[in-house]
Amino acid sequence: MSRKKRKIQREPVEPDFKYHNIAASVLIKNILKMGKLTKAENIFYRALDLIKEKTQQEPVSVFEKAIKNVKPLLEIKPRRVGGATYQVPVEVRHSRGVLLALRWILMYARQRKGQPMHVRLASEIIDASNNTGNSIKKKDDTHRMAEANKVFASYRW
Repeated sequence: MSRKKRKIQREPVEPDFKYHNIAASVLIKNILKMGKLTKAENIFYRALDLIKEKTQQEPVSVFEKAIKNVKPLLEIKPRRVGGATYQVPVEVRHSRGVLLALRWILMYARQRKGQPMHVRLASEIIDASNNTGNSIKKKDDTHRMAEANKVFASYRW
């Protein structure tokens, strides 16, 4: 059995059909529950329509600005050295940063209660583009943890 390190080939992500944006396609796939793609697309596109209505700006640019604001630069990963486990700060690759940003935006949109999903998603995206909201707080917490554990950066692998 071969033990060589090989690069994992990932399937290329198709952009969504309306805005031709890859990040939008990834978010739609994350919204997806129980295989209902049309419902997930409707939630996302209605959220973008609401963003356009509320901000009077291009909704895709607001969405991309939100991703840019939420995307973390550092994260911590546990590393076992001897008997102790250290939280080691590591830099985040661009693709992983975008994925984390989308996950956090969706997670905190789902936690908001009392409104339809497209309204919650739109308000979380608007908050993230204005550098406020829970997803920005999550990014700041992640950076604060990485800063606090900067001592263990020498254990990076």
